[in-house]
Amino acid sequence: MSDERLLNIGKIVNTHGIKGELKIYPQTDFPEVRFKVGNKLKMFPPDSGSPVEIEIVAAREQKTMYVVKIKGYDNINQVEKFKGWELKVTDDERVPLPEGEYYFRDIVGCEVVSDEGETLGTVTDILSPGANDVWVVKMAKGKELLLPVIDDVVLDVDVTARKIKVHLMEGLL
Repeated sequence: MSDERLLNIGKIVNTHGIKGELKIYPQTDFPEVRFKVGNKLKMFPPDSGSPVEIEIVAAREQKTMYVVKIKGYDNINQVEKFKGWELKVTDDERVPLPEGEYYFRDIVGCEVVSDEGETLGTVTDILSPGANDVWVVKMAKGKELLLPVIDDVVLDVDVTARKIKVHLMEGLL
């Protein structure tokens, strides 16, 4: 389990009612997928300890939270101990994204190469200032290059090879 990549998808913040429901703060862009009836998730205690695999038997959105009922837990006394626990899924359970969209964790660490073949550096961060994201590239001499994620600049992204091909427009360097 230790070498398996896990993604946080939510945190249990409280109980709800007396019938064993949990209030979950979603940490995912796809809560309607993650908290769907029948889904299996792993719950991890806040400190250390063994994860618990659960199955969702009921879920509903309530303001900014999700109220979830899990299989085998039918009263508040059974679920009280889960406050503060994290909900996670494995990396291979990620929701597929449309063409041209990427998870942050797939972009950070990629090598950036210009369309002229020059190695520019490695993506270290992603900023979301407004209209489009900006990839922060750490260059060899420690300088940072800010690349706007637009079609004129980002030509090709190969997540598998961890390589991004870009066109440096005038003024970017």
